[in-house]
Amino acid sequence: MKLSSPLKNNFYLNHLLFFWSLMLSISTSTFAQVSDTIVPVDEDTEKILSRIDIRNISTNGFNLWRDDFSGHWAGIDFGFNMFLNEDYSAYETDFMSNDVLRSNSVYINFVQQSISLQRYRNTFGLITGLGLRLQSYRLDDKTTIVLDNNNVVQPHEPNFENIKKSKLGIMSLVLPVLAEVQIPVNNYKNRIYISGGMYGGVKLTSHTKVKYKVEQNEKLKVVDHFSLRDFNYGLMFRTGYRWINLYASYDLVSFFKEDKGPELTPFSFGITLIRF
Repeated sequence: MKLSSPLKNNFYLNHLLFFWSLMLSISTSTFAQVSDTIVPVDEDTEKILSRIDIRNISTNGFNLWRDDFSGHWAGIDFGFNMFLNEDYSAYETDFMSNDVLRSNSVYINFVQQSISLQRYRNTFGLITGLGLRLQSYRLDDKTTIVLDNNNVVQPHEPNFENIKKSKLGIMSLVLPVLAEVQIPVNNYKNRIYISGGMYGGVKLTSHTKVKYKVEQNEKLKVVDHFSLRDFNYGLMFRTGYRWINLYASYDLVSFFKEDKGPELTPFSFGITLIRF
């Protein structure tokens, strides 16, 4: 039987409506069955969400939780100075023997640059920067140092009564190059770090100071180079965890220029007071 054009259009329209009604019925039934399988959990939602670690939701080659590597240099360090490998064979007295507990170093490390050496982690890298080092060596109260005509360091006893203090002070710029490894503790929140490497120093100024009393407290300050090395370098070690941070430095060159004073190797150790 051949349908006319209007009847033919109605026939196809009715079949189309029947088809969409059938699909809608099947979808509604399926959704209802899936919904019926959901079992409510009687537990605090905040506790459930706290167990979700977004760091576990990552793809290969890209970590959504990657932080930048940050080393441990910037801050203020306080430490104690001493001399190792002493050789006074050209002198009669050990005039540079210092009081360690009153011979101090203060590092003001105001510039830091951290360089990560890992692509997808942040626990190993290099650190460099700049720091200002203020060193003080407390000498015997009756002794200071002077230079003779050949710029050789000599001990000197000032002609003062009631001498209260004698010290040598040095100000330098320090540039470190350290490798640092960090060990995550307590789910990456805190880290143990260990760093070590080289540092170089440039002496800016040096002076001696003698404090004495006549009728009132007086001081004699002499600014000079004292045949100290203008450039020095050495090894540095730093370690810490949270608020406990320690450092040590060991010079690889003598304190004075060659043949200008006793052979002395500076060594310093201390703690970090403030981290920037």
